[in-house]
Amino acid sequence: MLDAQTRFDVPDSWGLTGKVAIVTGGGAAGDGIGNGRAAAILLARAGTRVIVVDRDVALAKRTVEMIEAGGGHGLAFQADMTRASDCAAVVEASMDRYGRLDYLDNNVGIGSRGTVVDETEESWRRLMTVNVDTMFLAAKHAIPAMRRTGGGAIVNVSSISALRPRGLTAYSVSKGAVIALTRAMAVDHGPEGIRVNCVAPGPVYTPMVYSRGMSAASRDRRRTASALKVEGTGWDIGHAVRFLLSDFARYITGHTLVVDGGTTLSAPERDSGGAGG
Repeated sequence: MLDAQTRFDVPDSWGLTGKVAIVTGGGAAGDGIGNGRAAAILLARAGTRVIVVDRDVALAKRTVEMIEAGGGHGLAFQADMTRASDCAAVVEASMDRYGRLDYLDNNVGIGSRGTVVDETEESWRRLMTVNVDTMFLAAKHAIPAMRRTGGGAIVNVSSISALRPRGLTAYSVSKGAVIALTRAMAVDHGPEGIRVNCVAPGPVYTPMVYSRGMSAASRDRRRTASALKVEGTGWDIGHAVRFLLSDFARYITGHTLVVDGGTTLSAPERDSGGAGG
Protein backbone atom coordinates (compact mmCIF):
# COMPACT_ATOMS: atom_id res chain seq x y z
CA MET A 1 0.00 0.00 0.00
CA LEU A 2 1.25 3.48 -0.89
CA ASP A 3 1.72 5.92 1.96
CA ALA A 4 0.21 9.41 1.87
CA GLN A 5 3.45 11.08 0.74
CA THR A 6 3.85 8.69 -2.20
CA ARG A 7 0.25 9.12 -3.28
CA PHE A 8 0.21 12.92 -3.16
CA ASP A 9 3.70 14.00 -4.12
CA VAL A 10 2.77 15.23 -7.62
CA PRO A 11 2.46 19.04 -7.62
CA ASP A 12 -0.63 20.90 -8.79
CA SER A 13 1.32 21.99 -11.88
CA TRP A 14 1.41 18.34 -12.99
CA GLY A 15 5.21 18.50 -12.70
CA LEU A 16 5.27 20.45 -15.97
CA THR A 17 6.48 23.82 -14.67
CA GLY A 18 9.90 24.85 -15.93
CA LYS A 19 10.05 22.04 -18.47
CA VAL A 20 10.47 22.41 -22.24
CA ALA A 21 8.30 20.77 -24.89
CA ILE A 22 8.36 20.53 -28.65
CA VAL A 23 4.89 20.26 -30.21
CA THR A 24 4.98 19.42 -33.89
CA GLY A 25 2.00 20.27 -36.06
CA GLY A 26 1.19 22.93 -33.49
CA GLY A 27 -0.52 25.37 -35.83
CA ALA A 28 -4.14 25.47 -36.98
CA ALA A 29 -6.19 27.51 -39.40
CA GLY A 30 -7.32 30.86 -37.99
CA ASP A 31 -8.23 30.65 -34.33
CA GLY A 32 -9.31 27.01 -34.62
CA ILE A 33 -8.25 24.50 -32.00
CA GLY A 34 -6.49 21.52 -33.52
CA ASN A 35 -4.93 18.70 -31.53
CA GLY A 36 -1.44 20.20 -31.57
CA ARG A 37 -2.52 23.75 -30.77
CA ALA A 38 -4.63 22.51 -27.85
CA ALA A 39 -1.73 20.51 -26.41
CA ALA A 40 0.63 23.46 -26.77
CA ILE A 41 -1.74 25.85 -25.00
CA LEU A 42 -2.49 23.42 -22.18
CA LEU A 43 1.18 22.62 -21.60
CA ALA A 44 1.97 26.33 -21.47
CA ARG A 45 -0.82 26.92 -18.96
CA ALA A 46 0.91 24.42 -16.68
CA GLY A 47 4.19 26.32 -16.91
CA THR A 48 5.94 24.46 -19.73
CA ARG A 49 7.91 26.45 -22.27
CA VAL A 50 6.61 25.28 -25.63
CA ILE A 51 8.31 25.28 -29.02
CA VAL A 52 5.42 25.29 -31.49
CA VAL A 53 6.49 23.73 -34.78
CA ASP A 54 4.63 23.96 -38.05
CA ARG A 55 5.50 23.97 -41.73
CA ASP A 56 3.48 27.19 -41.95
CA VAL A 57 5.18 29.45 -39.42
CA ALA A 58 2.27 31.92 -39.46
CA LEU A 59 0.05 29.22 -37.96
CA ALA A 60 2.66 28.44 -35.31
CA LYS A 61 2.94 32.14 -34.48
CA ARG A 62 -0.81 32.36 -33.96
CA THR A 63 -0.60 29.49 -31.47
CA VAL A 64 2.19 31.33 -29.65
CA GLU A 65 0.03 34.47 -29.52
CA MET A 66 -2.72 32.43 -27.89
CA ILE A 67 -0.23 30.96 -25.42
CA GLU A 68 1.13 34.38 -24.50
CA ALA A 69 -2.36 35.83 -24.13
CA GLY A 70 -2.82 33.32 -21.32
CA GLY A 71 0.44 34.25 -19.65
CA GLY A 72 2.45 31.32 -21.01
CA HIS A 73 5.71 31.12 -22.93
CA GLY A 74 5.92 29.88 -26.51
CA LEU A 75 8.33 29.99 -29.42
CA ALA A 76 7.23 29.57 -33.05
CA PHE A 77 9.49 27.47 -35.25
CA GLN A 78 9.14 26.78 -38.96
CA ALA A 79 10.09 23.24 -39.96
CA ASP A 80 9.19 20.46 -42.35
CA MET A 81 9.35 17.42 -40.09
CA THR A 82 9.79 15.07 -43.06
CA ARG A 83 13.35 16.46 -43.26
CA ALA A 84 15.93 15.12 -40.84
CA SER A 85 17.81 18.42 -40.92
CA ASP A 86 14.71 20.34 -39.82
CA CYS A 87 14.06 17.88 -36.99
CA ALA A 88 17.65 18.31 -35.81
CA ALA A 89 17.31 22.10 -36.02
CA VAL A 90 14.22 22.14 -33.79
CA VAL A 91 15.98 20.14 -31.09
CA GLU A 92 19.10 22.27 -31.42
CA ALA A 93 16.97 25.40 -30.93
CA SER A 94 15.53 23.93 -27.73
CA MET A 95 18.97 23.16 -26.32
CA ASP A 96 20.48 26.47 -27.39
CA ARG A 97 17.64 28.60 -26.01
CA TYR A 98 16.58 26.66 -22.93
CA GLY A 99 19.40 24.20 -22.28
CA ARG A 100 17.05 21.26 -22.12
CA LEU A 101 14.29 19.22 -23.77
CA ASP A 102 11.80 17.29 -21.70
CA TYR A 103 8.80 16.52 -23.90
CA LEU A 104 7.89 15.79 -27.51
CA ASP A 105 4.35 15.79 -28.85
CA ASN A 106 4.46 14.18 -32.31
CA ASN A 107 1.34 15.53 -33.94
CA VAL A 108 2.03 15.78 -37.70
CA GLY A 109 -0.31 13.83 -39.96
CA ILE A 110 -2.42 13.76 -43.12
CA GLY A 111 -5.41 11.71 -44.20
CA SER A 112 -6.29 9.44 -47.10
CA ARG A 113 -9.23 7.36 -48.30
CA GLY A 114 -9.66 4.16 -50.25
CA THR A 115 -8.43 0.58 -50.51
CA VAL A 116 -5.01 -0.66 -51.59
CA VAL A 117 -6.46 -0.89 -55.10
CA ASP A 118 -7.59 2.74 -55.02
CA GLU A 119 -4.42 4.15 -53.45
CA THR A 120 -1.62 5.30 -55.74
CA GLU A 121 1.97 4.38 -54.96
CA GLU A 122 2.84 8.07 -54.70
CA SER A 123 0.03 8.74 -52.23
CA TRP A 124 0.95 5.66 -50.17
CA ARG A 125 4.58 6.74 -49.85
CA ARG A 126 3.63 10.33 -49.03
CA LEU A 127 1.29 9.14 -46.29
CA MET A 128 3.95 6.96 -44.68
CA THR A 129 6.49 9.77 -44.93
CA VAL A 130 4.25 12.32 -43.22
CA ASN A 131 2.50 10.08 -40.70
CA VAL A 132 5.35 7.77 -39.68
CA ASP A 133 8.72 9.13 -40.79
CA THR A 134 8.12 12.48 -39.07
CA MET A 135 7.66 10.75 -35.73
CA PHE A 136 10.72 8.56 -36.26
CA LEU A 137 12.88 11.54 -37.22
CA ALA A 138 11.62 13.83 -34.46
CA ALA A 139 12.23 11.16 -31.82
CA LYS A 140 15.61 10.22 -33.29
CA HIS A 141 16.88 13.73 -32.62
CA ALA A 142 14.90 14.47 -29.46
CA ILE A 143 15.87 11.39 -27.46
CA PRO A 144 19.61 12.18 -27.20
CA ALA A 145 18.69 15.65 -25.91
CA MET A 146 16.31 14.12 -23.35
CA ARG A 147 19.10 11.83 -22.18
CA ARG A 148 21.18 14.92 -21.43
CA THR A 149 18.25 16.37 -19.48
CA GLY A 150 17.94 13.16 -17.45
CA GLY A 151 14.85 11.71 -19.10
CA GLY A 152 11.60 12.85 -20.64
CA ALA A 153 8.36 11.81 -22.27
CA ILE A 154 7.03 11.47 -25.80
CA VAL A 155 3.48 11.25 -27.07
CA ASN A 156 2.77 10.09 -30.61
CA VAL A 157 -0.66 10.85 -32.06
CA SER A 158 -2.22 7.87 -33.84
CA SER A 159 -5.95 7.29 -34.59
CA ILE A 160 -8.75 4.88 -33.84
CA SER A 161 -8.52 4.00 -37.54
CA ALA A 162 -5.52 1.87 -36.54
CA LEU A 163 -7.80 -0.11 -34.23
CA ARG A 164 -10.95 -0.38 -36.38
CA PRO A 165 -9.99 0.18 -40.04
CA ARG A 166 -12.92 1.03 -42.28
CA GLY A 167 -12.31 2.49 -45.72
CA LEU A 168 -9.07 4.35 -44.98
CA THR A 169 -6.59 1.57 -45.61
CA ALA A 170 -3.32 3.46 -46.11
CA TYR A 171 -4.17 5.88 -43.30
CA SER A 172 -5.03 2.98 -40.98
CA VAL A 173 -1.74 1.26 -41.77
CA SER A 174 0.27 4.42 -41.10
CA LYS A 175 -1.47 4.98 -37.79
CA GLY A 176 -0.98 1.34 -36.85
CA ALA A 177 2.72 1.84 -37.48
CA VAL A 178 2.64 4.77 -35.04
CA ILE A 179 1.33 2.47 -32.31
CA ALA A 180 4.01 -0.13 -33.05
CA LEU A 181 6.69 2.57 -33.05
CA THR A 182 5.41 3.83 -29.70
CA ARG A 183 5.59 0.42 -28.06
CA ALA A 184 9.05 -0.34 -29.44
CA MET A 185 10.43 3.03 -28.33
CA ALA A 186 8.93 2.56 -24.88
CA VAL A 187 10.93 -0.67 -24.49
CA ASP A 188 14.10 0.76 -26.00
CA HIS A 189 14.22 3.96 -23.99
CA GLY A 190 12.45 3.17 -20.72
CA PRO A 191 15.77 2.36 -19.01
CA GLU A 192 16.90 5.88 -19.94
CA GLY A 193 13.98 7.44 -18.08
CA ILE A 194 12.07 8.25 -21.26
CA ARG A 195 8.41 7.30 -21.41
CA VAL A 196 6.70 6.89 -24.79
CA ASN A 197 2.93 6.75 -25.15
CA CYS A 198 0.32 7.19 -27.82
CA VAL A 199 -3.06 8.93 -28.14
CA ALA A 200 -5.61 7.53 -30.59
CA PRO A 201 -8.21 10.22 -31.33
CA GLY A 202 -11.67 9.44 -32.56
CA PRO A 203 -13.61 11.68 -34.99
CA VAL A 204 -12.88 14.95 -33.21
CA TYR A 205 -14.04 18.18 -34.84
CA THR A 206 -10.91 20.17 -35.67
CA PRO A 207 -9.84 22.68 -38.33
CA MET A 208 -8.31 19.86 -40.38
CA VAL A 209 -11.78 18.34 -40.59
CA TYR A 210 -14.04 21.32 -41.14
CA SER A 211 -11.64 23.14 -43.48
CA ARG A 212 -12.35 20.44 -46.06
CA GLY A 213 -16.07 21.00 -45.83
CA MET A 214 -18.66 19.05 -43.87
CA SER A 215 -22.43 19.29 -43.89
CA ALA A 216 -24.36 19.80 -40.69
CA ALA A 217 -25.92 16.37 -41.16
CA SER A 218 -22.52 14.68 -41.50
CA ARG A 219 -21.25 16.47 -38.44
CA ASP A 220 -24.24 15.31 -36.44
CA ARG A 221 -23.78 11.72 -37.60
CA ARG A 222 -20.19 11.83 -36.39
CA ARG A 223 -21.34 13.14 -33.02
CA THR A 224 -24.04 10.51 -32.52
CA ALA A 225 -21.72 7.69 -33.62
CA SER A 226 -20.05 7.79 -30.21
CA ALA A 227 -21.39 6.03 -27.15
CA LEU A 228 -21.48 9.34 -25.29
CA LYS A 229 -23.33 11.13 -28.13
CA VAL A 230 -21.12 14.19 -27.71
CA GLU A 231 -18.69 15.84 -30.12
CA GLY A 232 -14.98 15.60 -29.41
CA THR A 233 -12.64 18.54 -29.96
CA GLY A 234 -8.94 19.27 -30.08
CA TRP A 235 -9.10 20.13 -26.38
CA ASP A 236 -9.97 16.51 -25.57
CA ILE A 237 -6.83 15.34 -27.33
CA GLY A 238 -4.73 18.13 -25.81
CA HIS A 239 -5.77 17.16 -22.29
CA ALA A 240 -4.85 13.53 -22.98
CA VAL A 241 -1.43 14.54 -24.31
CA ARG A 242 -0.75 16.77 -21.30
CA PHE A 243 -1.70 13.97 -18.92
CA LEU A 244 0.59 11.44 -20.61
CA LEU A 245 3.51 13.89 -20.58
CA SER A 246 2.95 14.87 -16.96
CA ASP A 247 4.19 13.32 -13.74
CA PHE A 248 0.71 11.94 -13.14
CA ALA A 249 1.56 9.39 -15.85
CA ARG A 250 4.98 8.55 -14.39
CA TYR A 251 4.15 4.80 -14.35
CA ILE A 252 2.63 4.66 -17.83
CA THR A 253 4.61 3.83 -20.95
CA GLY A 254 3.95 1.96 -24.18
CA HIS A 255 0.25 2.67 -23.78
CA THR A 256 -2.29 3.73 -26.42
CA LEU A 257 -4.94 5.98 -24.89
CA VAL A 258 -8.13 5.95 -26.97
CA VAL A 259 -9.96 9.29 -26.83
CA ASP A 260 -13.11 8.78 -28.87
CA GLY A 261 -16.20 9.05 -26.67
CA GLY A 262 -16.75 5.33 -27.17
CA THR A 263 -16.87 5.49 -30.98
CA THR A 264 -14.87 2.28 -31.33
CA LEU A 265 -17.54 0.55 -29.24
CA SER A 266 -20.62 1.77 -31.00
CA ALA A 267 -19.99 3.11 -34.51
CA PRO A 268 -21.11 0.59 -37.17
CA GLU A 269 -19.31 2.26 -40.06
CA ARG A 270 -17.32 5.31 -41.02
CA ASP A 271 -19.23 8.40 -42.06
CA SER A 272 -18.28 9.72 -45.50
CA GLY A 273 -18.66 13.37 -44.52
CA GLY A 274 -15.12 14.09 -43.39
CA ALA A 275 -11.82 12.74 -42.16
CA GLY A 276 -10.69 12.41 -38.57
CA GLY A 277 -10.18 9.60 -36.16
